Amino acid sequence: MKIPAPHMLLLALLAASGGACSDSPTPSAEIELPLVSAEPVVALDFTERIQATGELQALHHALIAAEVDGRVSHLWIDEGAPVEQGSAVLELDPVRRQLELEAAKARVSETRAALHEARREVRRRGELRRKDIASMATLEKAETQVRLAESRHAAAIAEFGVAQRALSEATVRAPFSGMLVERKVSLGEYVQVGTPLVELVSLDPIDVVFSVAELDSSRVRNGQIVMVSVAPYPDEEFVARVVVVSPTIDPDTRTLRVKARLDNSDGRLRPGLFARADLGVAQRIAVPVIPDMAVLQRTDGAVVFTLDPTTNRVERRVIEIGGFQVGKIEVAKGLLPGELVLTKGHPALVDGVLVRRSMPEQGPPSVAAQPRSFLQEADEVSVQ
Repeated sequence: MKIPAPHMLLLALLAASGGACSDSPTPSAEIELPLVSAEPVVALDFTERIQATGELQALHHALIAAEVDGRVSHLWIDEGAPVEQGSAVLELDPVRRQLELEAAKARVSETRAALHEARREVRRRGELRRKDIASMATLEKAETQVRLAESRHAAAIAEFGVAQRALSEATVRAPFSGMLVERKVSLGEYVQVGTPLVELVSLDPIDVVFSVAELDSSRVRNGQIVMVSVAPYPDEEFVARVVVVSPTIDPDTRTLRVKARLDNSDGRLRPGLFARADLGVAQRIAVPVIPDMAVLQRTDGAVVFTLDPTTNRVERRVIEIGGFQVGKIEVAKGLLPGELVLTKGHPALVDGVLVRRSMPEQGPPSVAAQPRSFLQEADEVSVQ
């Protein structure tokens, strides 16, 4: 049987009305909150450091050359042997220089006698002139001879001094205490003035020379302590003290040259060794420290998200970073010890959002509950 169109419309309305009056509930979708991890801001004592690389250099390193010519007549020190300041290293025919000194001494005596005779002659000519026996020209000639004799005597004295110096330089002596690195000549070899003879180096004390970045140049000053490590002694650090800070920045590398001095009385450190320098520049007590994972770099600076544990809402906060080391960052401004900062799940968050906090890892529940040893451990940061 065919149902009329008006009846079909009425049936449809009744069916819709019956569905609307059904008492079966409609399920609502649950809101999924972001899952995050949080850690407390802790207070640590920080020593801010500058780390650099450099090399060990001898305080004195000299290549001694011959100051007189002559034959090498004696070798007093072997290569690699220690030598004291002022001790003889080798000799360049001192007998010959002694003979030259004796000849110069005789020349001084000869010119002194000639000068004495010339002055006596002037006195005699002057007496004759006063008696009008000798002419004025004769007296003037005698006075000229005195001046010549004085010049010859002065030259003889100078030659005697040169001969004395040559005799002294015929024995080559160490200008400082150290080690004889290398001997450049052999016994019996004839050398000229300027010929390299021996190479000397001092080992105690010894310097470490390194450079720091232009940014850190204002933090370095004389007297600061530097911890030095070298490859031959990987488990040991040597204490040095800054003695030279360059007054200028290298225009090519934009770095500042620094020299620190350290004791080397046992002679274990050698010039030329590659060295790592660790320079403490500032110490701060009980400063806020957070994990480096908590910091996000944004256009307005370094940002962290703090968590209010009572409301589970986060707050976006711009902070000022101080020093840092691997895994930790010092907060110079913007956070206080004891506050909670997010370390996971926070890169996409916005200010004020509700979050779910994951279960904290087993560890100290709060900063206030920690003993002093916990707050002090791992308390050094470094500026690269």
